[in-house]
Amino acid sequence: MKIAVIGAKGLPPKQGGIEHYCAEIYPRMVAQGHSVDLFARSSYTQTSWFETYKFQGVRVISLPSIDFRGIDAFFTSALGAIAANNRKYDIVHFHALGPSLFTFLPRIFRSAKIVVTCHGLDWQRAKWGSFSTRLLQMGEKTAVNCAHELVVVSEALQTYFLQTYGRETAYIPNAPATYGESDPNFAYGKQLGLKQGRYILFLGRLVPEKRPDLLVDAFCALKPFGWKLVLAGGVSDTKSFTANLLEKVANNRNIVFAGELRGHRLWEIVRGAGLFVLPSDLEGLPLSMLEAMHEGIPVLASNIPPHQQLINEERGVLFESGNLDSCINSLGWAIHHPQQLAEMATNAKRHIMQMYNWNLITTENLKLYGDISNMPHNFNQIKRKAYFLTTRN
Repeated sequence: MKIAVIGAKGLPPKQGGIEHYCAEIYPRMVAQGHSVDLFARSSYTQTSWFETYKFQGVRVISLPSIDFRGIDAFFTSALGAIAANNRKYDIVHFHALGPSLFTFLPRIFRSAKIVVTCHGLDWQRAKWGSFSTRLLQMGEKTAVNCAHELVVVSEALQTYFLQTYGRETAYIPNAPATYGESDPNFAYGKQLGLKQGRYILFLGRLVPEKRPDLLVDAFCALKPFGWKLVLAGGVSDTKSFTANLLEKVANNRNIVFAGELRGHRLWEIVRGAGLFVLPSDLEGLPLSMLEAMHEGIPVLASNIPPHQQLINEERGVLFESGNLDSCINSLGWAIHHPQQLAEMATNAKRHIMQMYNWNLITTENLKLYGDISNMPHNFNQIKRKAYFLTTRN
């Protein structure tokens, strides 16, 4: 099959769950004999307009982009949809709701089948103004009406589309990124003044909906002896929020701002953490949490539905979303109950290894492509939804 991908910023991945998702599944598809073109933003790839290069067999095509908040993604996605019309693809796969605003273009002008993967309800994110929010909501409705198949990464999103639009969706989750080897001597962590197993890690973009501010307030109130808090993540159109957050922690020697981490340093800091905390108000299915669980790191998280899906059944600790007192109490319990926390981490690692696997996710996407294209394929014929739901039990 010939597959076009629209909505990712580019490859290799730098920051962003969608880019890491694409970096995992599309090279696997190429390895199985399929052709994949990914339309990227030149502002992200740092290449000239329309320049192409290969990433693990995936052809990345850099399109013109506009360095303007909230517009870049829409502009490049529109160009990608137009470019896809000039080539004969079997599948045009859009990622995220904003780019999905343009799903009607290949639907009108080509016979390619349209797939949309919703990684989260982006219009709920605090960084968007009213105009961008309306565009994202329009993208959601366009995806519902124009996509031949709508894929969601969590059970909560599946429920949302069914209840809101009466639209059936295919549930295909995310999986953790593949970590390589990291420094067993913990050299970078020591440079940051950290001790293995004695710090709390927040990993994600420093944006309001992920609530790093709530975690900072809880840590400052609790003041756990011998522990530090590490904030690791980049900025995403929320510079004022980040500036206020960093100003709040500037004089606290027990709070470390590590910035955006990648590669060996990221793996080292995740593996050395004593507790991973994600206090978000909004998530799709967070890759950072999947990665921490896969590495055997104990997890504490807000009790939003995607988090419940991952860490219910004694796989982690939940606290009431947005509730500072609940976060403080749960954080204190976690720090003072290491044995119970270690047992939860073991359960979580086993669960993630069984249920969230990139090879399986790639196969499920390819099966979906084959189903809607009426093309011959040799994939497992078990129903997608039934497969993921029954194997979880």
